Amino acid sequence: MQSPATISVPAVQKRSLLMELLLIGSFALLTGIGAQIEIPHQPVPYTLQTMFVLLSGALLGKRSGAASQLLYLVAGIAGLPVFSGLGFGIARLFGPTGGYLLAFPVAAFVVGYLTGEGTSFGRTLIAMAAGLFVIFSLGTLQLNLVLVHDMRNAIASGFLIFSWWDLLKLAAAATIARQLRGRIRPA
Repeated sequence: MQSPATISVPAVQKRSLLMELLLIGSFALLTGIGAQIEIPHQPVPYTLQTMFVLLSGALLGKRSGAASQLLYLVAGIAGLPVFSGLGFGIARLFGPTGGYLLAFPVAAFVVGYLTGEGTSFGRTLIAMAAGLFVIFSLGTLQLNLVLVHDMRNAIASGFLIFSWWDLLKLAAAATIARQLRGRIRPA
């Protein structure tokens, strides 16, 4: 019998650096496209951005998911029209929607961390719900500080109003993650 020190464990295949960078860039691009799929609403529009934020964390993991969302923010700050309504520039980060945007890398990290290597649909749903909570908490806080100046109204217009829309995106994102996880994440 072999001692525990000599037992060999098969190595988990890692994605190549090129593939990792391609996936990070792809999710940054998808988040930018999701921002353009918009139902206008003031002060914060309904978009598909958060679905891609959640998917980036669930499919790429905490670090690469967060990196994809940081890349998305850098692209917008640099002048690419990736924010909602083809918006761009650092001013967006200081406006009413800036808290939501700044929460994207944090939310992707949280989703990736909580999902881990788990593949259960329930675990993915819980991780994504936590990610949405991060986005809406930080977004609502900044919305209140910058525009509304009444936390009850900020919660109503920046958090609760999106509940139905984001429950749909949450269910869709969790379903998509379940289907793609084995193809994108290492086994």
